[in-house]
Amino acid sequence: MASAATPVVLASLPEQSLFSFPPVNIPFAQPAPASDNTDLAWPPLFTIPSDIFNAVLDPKVPITIAAVYAVTVKLLNRYNRANNKKPWAISKTRAFSVFVILHNVFLAVYSAWTCLGMFRTLKAIVPSYSGPDGLAGVADSLCQMSGAPGLGEAVFFDQGTGAWTSLSAQPALTAEGLTSPATPGRMWNEGLAFYGWIFYLSKFYEVLDTLIILAKGKPSSTLQTYHHAGAMMAMWAGIRYMAAPIWVFVLVNSGIHAMMYTYYTVTAFRIKVPVAIKRTLTTLQITQFVFGGSYAMIHSFVSYTIPVTVAVAVAESAPAPEDVPTSSTASAVEAAASGLLGGIKSLVLGAADQAADASASAFAGAAEAGFHTETTFVTQQCVTTDGATFAIWLNVLYLAPLTYLFARFFVTSYLRRGKAVTAKRRMSSIEIAEKAGWDAARGVEREVYGAVSEDAIEEEMHSPKVNGKANGKANGKVNGKTKSR
Repeated sequence: MASAATPVVLASLPEQSLFSFPPVNIPFAQPAPASDNTDLAWPPLFTIPSDIFNAVLDPKVPITIAAVYAVTVKLLNRYNRANNKKPWAISKTRAFSVFVILHNVFLAVYSAWTCLGMFRTLKAIVPSYSGPDGLAGVADSLCQMSGAPGLGEAVFFDQGTGAWTSLSAQPALTAEGLTSPATPGRMWNEGLAFYGWIFYLSKFYEVLDTLIILAKGKPSSTLQTYHHAGAMMAMWAGIRYMAAPIWVFVLVNSGIHAMMYTYYTVTAFRIKVPVAIKRTLTTLQITQFVFGGSYAMIHSFVSYTIPVTVAVAVAESAPAPEDVPTSSTASAVEAAASGLLGGIKSLVLGAADQAADASASAFAGAAEAGFHTETTFVTQQCVTTDGATFAIWLNVLYLAPLTYLFARFFVTSYLRRGKAVTAKRRMSSIEIAEKAGWDAARGVEREVYGAVSEDAIEEEMHSPKVNGKANGKANGKVNGKTKSR
């Protein structure tokens, strides 16, 4: 327990037991609420059947699809090289052109819908940091996925007891002791279960980006294959284990994709896009890797305090020496105190229903024995299961190579640009860093998305036009200086 006047957010080391692998198979992800749940701020657009919800979260699903995708890309890369990177016949048809445009429009609209849905979810569940619970209330709303809203009302999984529990005297649990899909006010029920589950499925559909590139006879880079296959596994783990920080990937990545696929749709119609917009979009695409990984990692090192009401002995009510209680009276006081301590212990560490009953009887006995209630503070870890820990660090490790590439490109570009301006004109450090950051982002995008140059990104990946001037321009850049990379 921690003593403090108000709830506070703390930095702490995670428990070693949370890093066990493989993670335990419980708890299972709670299916998304039904669409007719009017208690929610924003009910789901439709109801996802619970059997389907759970079936696609079987680990065999993402592992199989990711493996098939990786092997298929490798074989098609070999096929394209054997055919001198000649575009496939289907890529020259009008149907292919229409498909590419519809593909971009669909992903742009879907991504915008997901981003809006997650933004509304955050608006509904995150309290103001200037409220009575301060930053601890904000941390609690972002760390604990289930239960009723309010500091100390969350329901979390206790691996020690193997049950869902809470610090609340009246936890929001079903008769079976599980989290309730009908309880409003927390991240999971208010949107993450619904939007996050669909977003996970969208990672399977996005592999069509790679097939579009391959159909044009272009190679798909190893990092691009890694990017798509890794995204499937990372999103699966986040939703399967209800990991708190997975919301940031759903929100930010869908927002970036909404802009990215809108850009691809516009360029598919041969509309010129200002360079400033292209630079901003590319930088945002790469920045999300750094931000997302950093935000996820922090969760393992965050805890916060929660006020809990307990009963303590009233010193003034202690009997005078001549009024020493009889053995029966002393036994009653001792029993009440024992019940009180047991109730507090169960309240903090035990199952929620047992805690509620124990604490209620303890407080009743305490009142009779001359106790009064007092508020103390309990330290709550942000992450409480090894499954959520596994999901967090899988995402961090997945993003690590991409972040490393960005850092490497940035340092190289920064040093190169610094030497260049020394020989020419003086530039501010901010200007040099800004340009180096753009070079780094562009370099990572070429590695991940397979584009050969900034101006050819849409022509390589998302433009339906494969013949004529546009294709010649791209090929010229492939055979020129850019290819020498």
